[in-house]
Amino acid sequence: MSRNRNSKNREMPDLFPDSAALENGALALGGVPAGELAERFGTPLVVYCEATLRSQARALRTSVGADGRVYYGAKAFPNVAVLRLLHEEGVGADVAAPGELAYARAAGLSGAELVVHGNNKSPELLHAAAEAGAPVVLDAADEAELAAAAGVRQALIRVTLGVDADTHEAVVTGHHGSKFGLPPAQAQPALADALSRGLDVLGLHVHVGSQLPDFDAQAETISRLAAFAAFCLETVGWTARVADLGGGFGIAHHPEEEVPEAASLAAAAATSARASFAGEGLQEPTIWLEPGRSLVGRAGVTLYRVGAVKRLPERTWVTVDGGMSDNPRPQLYDARYWAVSALRADEEPDEDVSVAGMHCESGDVLIDDVSLPAPRRGDLLALPATGAYTLAMSSNYNGVPRPAAVLVGDAQARLIRRRETVEDLLALESP
Repeated sequence: MSRNRNSKNREMPDLFPDSAALENGALALGGVPAGELAERFGTPLVVYCEATLRSQARALRTSVGADGRVYYGAKAFPNVAVLRLLHEEGVGADVAAPGELAYARAAGLSGAELVVHGNNKSPELLHAAAEAGAPVVLDAADEAELAAAAGVRQALIRVTLGVDADTHEAVVTGHHGSKFGLPPAQAQPALADALSRGLDVLGLHVHVGSQLPDFDAQAETISRLAAFAAFCLETVGWTARVADLGGGFGIAHHPEEEVPEAASLAAAAATSARASFAGEGLQEPTIWLEPGRSLVGRAGVTLYRVGAVKRLPERTWVTVDGGMSDNPRPQLYDARYWAVSALRADEEPDEDVSVAGMHCESGDVLIDDVSLPAPRRGDLLALPATGAYTLAMSSNYNGVPRPAAVLVGDAQARLIRRRETVEDLLALESP
């Protein structure tokens, strides 16, 4: 599906943010021409659309109902400006390390606006969570003792219910043997231990996996979660007031991918949880969700400058000024991406090419196959749906500084993360 953003030009695929448009044959984001963004801020550059961030936040908030809560999975892109914007829309933050918690605190979040995760929480993180007044999701059999000692007051129990999601094996988390959470036989004693230590255990947490293609795995997980909550009531006399259903809602990264709308999956999850708990004779829980990719993924577009173009008998390589150091997802998860020639977006694609990064790895390939107007040095490529798990997972491989990020809207652009410099990298070295 695509949207005709300008009747005089070609249509824009739905992979792009809400504000993407074709103006005078070139891509514009948030009312700012892509060429202007590249000239002003340099490349590679990750451009976030404010309108898309806000619309996604509102849709997901609506999906959980008036008493539900949405926490942004900050690991998708931990950034103070984005956290602050989402906070304005009533979205809290799910954090899993002291750094992510610090980002959220800097954005003005505290207490019930936070939920703290981690399969191996440090004393530093537990103390910081206690200081912030944030609930902590207990993930290990001895963690209640550590959390109570750190001064944590509220908690949830993460339970792993043995449901395999139909997604990449690297992002499956709800199966038996997962490094995350506790199976029911260990989660129930952990609950009893937490209660005995005076922790206010609000409820249960589950997370099936990421980039979920449908609702099937989540539906089965929710059913098992309700049954486990009923077992806890029977054996411990404890009632779950919160059902934290995690996140994992996917987005399309390529025109050939069909992914259900996150808000629809979220609404189905909330409805299913309420029905499943009622079916077990339990009180209706407050629903918490922790979306990450579905909040920021489609909001982000990465701009790259084309360098060498090598037309070989086997294929044509188009090399850009970034790659696996700013987006490792093709290497880690076999992720497929797509691109447009941002300054020549109204030209007919007439050459099938592969887009390679600049790094010293044969596997540094961002796109295996895409059709573009015959590329040339100096072109500007725009890769949509790159707002999640790109900069957040970036590295300094080959000593390459990390890119900048900007937020666009109403024909304005502002820097929300400055570009690293080689001097920044050298400053970390010992004399």
